[in-house]
Amino acid sequence: MSTLDDWLAEAATALGVEASVDVDLVLDLARDVAHGVARPAAPLTAYLLGLAVGGGADPVKAARTLGALAGEWPDRVG
Repeated sequence: MSTLDDWLAEAATALGVEASVDVDLVLDLARDVAHGVARPAAPLTAYLLGLAVGGGADPVKAARTLGALAGEWPDRVG
């Protein structure tokens, strides 16, 4: 296991949650938000994604929604 895998397993255990994480999905979303919105928005958006998924949202659909929003962001605020 990689350090990242070890960390995710340990962190999930510490929180009492299942360690099923689509790492590429979350990292790709964080990259898109960091570049399209602002760096500090990346971890906060990942947190929002987690809230949505914890509430029953499909992770892929939720990430796509947030990624699309981040892609439109400069045009929405500019």
